Amino acid sequence: MRSVDEAIEAQLRAALPIAAFRPLTPAYLEEPRGLFHGDGGLLIAPGTVDEVSTILRACNDAHVPVVPFGGGTGLVGGQVMQNARPVILSLERMTRIRAVHPTENVLVAEAGAILADVQSAAEGAERLFPLSLASEGSCRIGGCLSTNAGGVNVLRYGTARELCLGVEAVLPDGTIHHGLKRLRKDNTGYDLRALLCGAEGTLGVITAASLRLFPRPARTGTALLCVRDPSAALELLALAQAQLGQGISAFELIKGTGLEFLAEAGMGGPQPFAETPEWSVLIDLGLGPSDDPEAALLTLFEAALEEGRVSDGVIAQSQSQRTALWKLREEIPLANKAVGAISSHDISLPLSQVPAFLTRADDALAGLGPFRVNAFGHLGDGNLHYNVFPPVGEDKSTYLSQRDAIRTAVYDLVEVYGGSFSAEHGIGRLKTGELARYGDPARLAAMRAIKRALDPYGIMNPGVIFPQA
Repeated sequence: MRSVDEAIEAQLRAALPIAAFRPLTPAYLEEPRGLFHGDGGLLIAPGTVDEVSTILRACNDAHVPVVPFGGGTGLVGGQVMQNARPVILSLERMTRIRAVHPTENVLVAEAGAILADVQSAAEGAERLFPLSLASEGSCRIGGCLSTNAGGVNVLRYGTARELCLGVEAVLPDGTIHHGLKRLRKDNTGYDLRALLCGAEGTLGVITAASLRLFPRPARTGTALLCVRDPSAALELLALAQAQLGQGISAFELIKGTGLEFLAEAGMGGPQPFAETPEWSVLIDLGLGPSDDPEAALLTLFEAALEEGRVSDGVIAQSQSQRTALWKLREEIPLANKAVGAISSHDISLPLSQVPAFLTRADDALAGLGPFRVNAFGHLGDGNLHYNVFPPVGEDKSTYLSQRDAIRTAVYDLVEVYGGSFSAEHGIGRLKTGELARYGDPARLAAMRAIKRALDPYGIMNPGVIFPQA
């Protein structure tokens, strides 16, 4: 593996238009948490799939590493390569919505399209593209697919992979995969779409995708309900599903610590309860034109109250109130950042194991130090963000030496309960050690074989998923 040198740069500049070359700013050399920092490279922003093919073919022939770059919002270091000067291939110029097919419920977008713009294009066709993330104003759809992003609506609509019908992609040797079919059924061999979605840029570069759309819910509703504990939250989820079926779009678990952090950081806006509940659940509904979401949520609340599953709650009576409730949930990660986490964990568990895990994990951490824990996330699909913080008034730097012990304690318990140490953020460069430790040997062997077959020189995002050789 070699870094970009003058000869390779000259070759690429001769083959590509001037517009493809951009100045390399610090934004391309660091990730949001500041855990990884790049050492330079050549930034290229191709404008077409053919230009992407030209770049990969030249880099493959010269054994030069390529780091695909979307919106730069990833949290596991997948977009930053250290100790090398790679070609940083940004999709920022490939932003077109190529087509919208409302009758098919399909939209075709280039990989550099901002997620919010894809959502807007779907809305313009009176459809819904349901992938929704905190970073949707800056993340790009190619990055969402490459990391198989989740977000708040997985319970109803699935992950990014499930929202993708087909992809156009360039393989490491420059070959273009023309896979933008808009088909629900296509049993013609191995599913390259599914393989490339979630590969984190290690098997090629997604340049466009056919995305699934849905009818827009005619009426929406939101409630924040106080629950006794996570077990009661799961009971509430079962009751809600029995009453509302597929109408539940999101079911978010919030620990009181998160609301306290919002108040501490001056974020989230006014809180609806006089006393901070130890646990609460944010429920979002999308229903038909003849349904009354407020009435449905009130019926749910009354039934849960009678059975002792909830103790208090608020039901949004307007769009502004709905927005205010979601603001609480959406700004918890910002409050976490302001407080300063010692160690953050993106995990998933079988739903029935969530309460036991939370109890045992808290006990395990109590044995390591006087930490605060903020556990929150997408309870409906078992995805929790289990983050560990220093005691009140203390700086996280005092406890960073315990980060590895904390991570091991958390991930060992995740393994005990049949969960995953990476639910929606991917492996990147941050979690390669965990993949080696907890990954199934047969699966890892197959993954390595696929990587060698498609990328024999290892040019695509070296160090992501597997440690850099």
